[in-house]
Amino acid sequence: MGKIAVIGSNMVDLITYIERLPVQGETLEAPDFALGCGGKGANQAVAAAKLGSEVLMVTKVGDDLFADNTLANFRRFGIDTRHVTRAPGRSSGVAPIFVQPDSHNSILIVKGANAALGPADIQAAEADLRDCALIVLQLEIALETVYAAIDCGQRLGIPVLLNPAPAVADLSAAHLARLDYFVPNETELALVSGLPVQDRESAFAAARVLAGRGIRHVVVTLGAQGALYVGEEGEFSLPGQTVAAIDTTGAGDAFIGCFAHGRVQGLGLRDAMQRAVAYSALSVTGRGTQTSYPEAAVFEDYLASLDL
Repeated sequence: MGKIAVIGSNMVDLITYIERLPVQGETLEAPDFALGCGGKGANQAVAAAKLGSEVLMVTKVGDDLFADNTLANFRRFGIDTRHVTRAPGRSSGVAPIFVQPDSHNSILIVKGANAALGPADIQAAEADLRDCALIVLQLEIALETVYAAIDCGQRLGIPVLLNPAPAVADLSAAHLARLDYFVPNETELALVSGLPVQDRESAFAAARVLAGRGIRHVVVTLGAQGALYVGEEGEFSLPGQTVAAIDTTGAGDAFIGCFAHGRVQGLGLRDAMQRAVAYSALSVTGRGTQTSYPEAAVFEDYLASLDL
């Protein structure tokens, strides 16, 4: 089984469970609060590690109280932290998250030390990246660092997966064409493709545009509606799983971590996507991000209960 390199962000999740968002000038009492480790990069790394993958993390932590906790959290899941470095004088990244009773959430991101992760950090990690079977990226770090990682993957002959979140519209066409996997949600797909995405058929149309730009595999996550695929293996969609959702925070990261794990294990693309849809669904039945990601044994029991 190959090793996964996750190059990206880590955050401290400040999760407030609310009845509704306050309007300007209003103060409301919230029923509950939780503090956890998050960030898209860290979430995806932890999801893959919980499922049994060997994971190398490349990220920056701050010069503050949160940094030690983040490092300890990575190590608790067996994640290789040799390229998790501190940014002197910077805060760690934080993400205030507001979760409503219907499980939907609103998130603010303060990048902090994540903004200091640069191309030099990719260069410093290159010798260890050579041993990896897949590089996973997101957009909570500087674009120049993302592009450097894509270039590194191409130079080393390692497949690269980009989750374009938070999405930006002006991604380099040349770097998109070097991707093996592009994994957006509907909102991100619309922004990057420049086409409206309102339903499954319009999502297929937008995904075709991106595949036409040279991306080998476009995998679109559709939340409770499952996922769809356009690329070298044709086109298909997969239905979602019906669950009692409590908190959807981090569900997309759960999908990507599970998908990456499946691919480096040697699963076919459709099978890896099917398992990722199920893993993402199971994750929303618990609170938080990484805390809601099931371990491998729990996930296998859940899969056995499904008629897939």
